[in-house]
Amino acid sequence: MVAIDIGTFFDTVLAWLQNTWTSLCADFYLNFIKEDRWKYLVRGLGVTLEVALFAAIAGIILGALLAIIRTTADKTGRLRFLNWLAKLYITVIRGTPVVVQLLIINFVIFSSVFVDTVLVAIIAFGLNSAAYVAEVFRSGIMSIDEGQFEAGRSLGFNYGQTMWHIVMPQAFKNVLPALANEFITLLKETSVSGYIGLMDLTKAGDIIRSRTFAAFMPLIAVALVYLIMVVVLSAGVSRLERRLRNGTR
Repeated sequence: MVAIDIGTFFDTVLAWLQNTWTSLCADFYLNFIKEDRWKYLVRGLGVTLEVALFAAIAGIILGALLAIIRTTADKTGRLRFLNWLAKLYITVIRGTPVVVQLLIINFVIFSSVFVDTVLVAIIAFGLNSAAYVAEVFRSGIMSIDEGQFEAGRSLGFNYGQTMWHIVMPQAFKNVLPALANEFITLLKETSVSGYIGLMDLTKAGDIIRSRTFAAFMPLIAVALVYLIMVVVLSAGVSRLERRLRNGTR
């Protein structure tokens, strides 16, 4: 049997830890402190949040409109052509990758005119999100009891007024957690914005990597920022769901 010198073993481990710590500190300085490279991440984070927020707003507005068209066609038989267009739109958007949609909008639709890449990203992700939000809203509207429509008619409301004043507020409350989860998904999907040259959070990490030729530290930093945002948002969604459940008791 080989005798193990405990003192030598601990000295070796301590030396390894010291070398590792020194290397990490050097990498941290190189990737974030030197030449103020941490500012790339801050600017990229701002762009990511801007795109995600405005794309979510656009997606909710357009998605609600698509859901109203589809449920109106299902319940009344009207708006058949618009319903067909809505179903076609949802099928195409949900059936193609978001990065391909982003490239088509930037390099095909806006190829002959100058449009800020932030606006292009907002449009692309907003259109993509709308297809999913539409189905979320539609499920929320369809979950409302038919008696609510009858109550609207008894108050003298037409179908549109009933939908706007009675059904949609209840449906929005029912699907609010699902919409919040859609925002989390949208936030992560914006990481492909770099394909059109937009300096979002992921692209910022890639820029740092190209300057330092070190991939570990900037990519881990980007992943951690996304993880923190998702954890915070998920906690907010869970709290929202609890409040909604308590409010219905």
